[in-house]
Amino acid sequence: MNSRRKTRLWVALAVLAGLGLTLALVLYALRANIDLFYTPGEILYGKGAAQEKPEPGQRLRVGGMVMPGSVKRDSQSLKVSFRLYDARGVVDVDYDGILPDLFREGQGVVAQGVLGEDQRIHAREVLAKHDENYTPPEVKAAMDVNHSRPAAAYKDNRP
Repeated sequence: MNSRRKTRLWVALAVLAGLGLTLALVLYALRANIDLFYTPGEILYGKGAAQEKPEPGQRLRVGGMVMPGSVKRDSQSLKVSFRLYDARGVVDVDYDGILPDLFREGQGVVAQGVLGEDQRIHAREVLAKHDENYTPPEVKAAMDVNHSRPAAAYKDNRP
């Protein structure tokens, strides 16, 4: 192999290594910024045919309806806890911050945060729906299963 071929080989290998490193860094950055969407029932019982549940510590978004009578506010701080429900289950959400103006009991919300060991969502952001006719597509699909409030929503039904 002459020196010209060796040089080309090294350049090609360096370019491939650079592309591989770039791809690895992009995938690592995306992994840190992906929040998967779940409904309360999917958090408790699993998602899809494989019944795949989120792992504690996983970043996620959970969408559902705020259970009437479940909103508890700390009088000394901005901490709020409430329950989200859908046709299959109920999950508790903790949030420390100012809630949106449209947040109220019986309305649809999406909470973004981390799933705790105790199946509680520790939210870093709470989004309320914009008007009476708008529902996020994921929440609408989950709520189409059953339009009524499940009897299980009145009690703690975690496994």
